[in-house]
Amino acid sequence: MLEYFFQCPYCWEEISMLLDRSVSEVYIEDCEICCNPIQINTMFDNNELISFEVKNIEQ
Repeated sequence: MLEYFFQCPYCWEEISMLLDRSVSEVYIEDCEICCNPIQINTMFDNNELISFEVKNIEQ
């Protein structure tokens, strides 16, 4: 697992999450501070993080 820090696209607070190095994925998780949904896109190659993107989900 990899701990990764980033800014929430809603409240701009720094949050962290654990990423599974064995899989690239797209999923939605709520911000632990403001509770808004964030789309998270991760891409790994040989267990190295090569891409990480967060997007707000307009509601």
